[in-house]
Amino acid sequence: MTSVDRASPSFAALEEAWSAQDGARTGAIELLVARLGGGDHRCLTEAELCPERGLIGDRWERGEQPSLGRQITLMDVRVAQLVCAGKEMHLSGDNLLVDLDLSEVALPVGSDLRVGSVCLRVTQEPHRGCKIFAARFGLDALKWVNWRAHRPRRLRGVNCQVITGGTVEIGDCLRR
Repeated sequence: MTSVDRASPSFAALEEAWSAQDGARTGAIELLVARLGGGDHRCLTEAELCPERGLIGDRWERGEQPSLGRQITLMDVRVAQLVCAGKEMHLSGDNLLVDLDLSEVALPVGSDLRVGSVCLRVTQEPHRGCKIFAARFGLDALKWVNWRAHRPRRLRGVNCQVITGGTVEIGDCLRR
């Protein structure tokens, strides 16, 4: 993998590093995160996913009006490695960091991802970076993941709904 400067990387450096990547995707879950609220996260080795509650222990189920379209968030671990630039990847604020192409071509809305008994469905809810993302990784990182020309690439990630629950672990592989 091509690396970028440890400081907040520039838009151009991110694009160059992204374009230089190669290698087959494994589909592996590289990081599991329960978002606790207030910017706090707990990294897990395994997690229980539930159609009614999402990732057990995540702040999603405690939301005032939790949207099933935003129940679970996935981000491509390769994108996270670039934008985090040496910072801890759980700061991206996503539940699953995966070695998977999350683009619209690879995973159209309605696509199912399976691991063991678990089934996640890609929803139409957009997943875009926000001011918290910019504060953590820099304005150029926010611009890069949200750039209109990049939206089909879904660099910021995708939202999913849990269709069938079960347990997932680090290293499990998601398959379409």
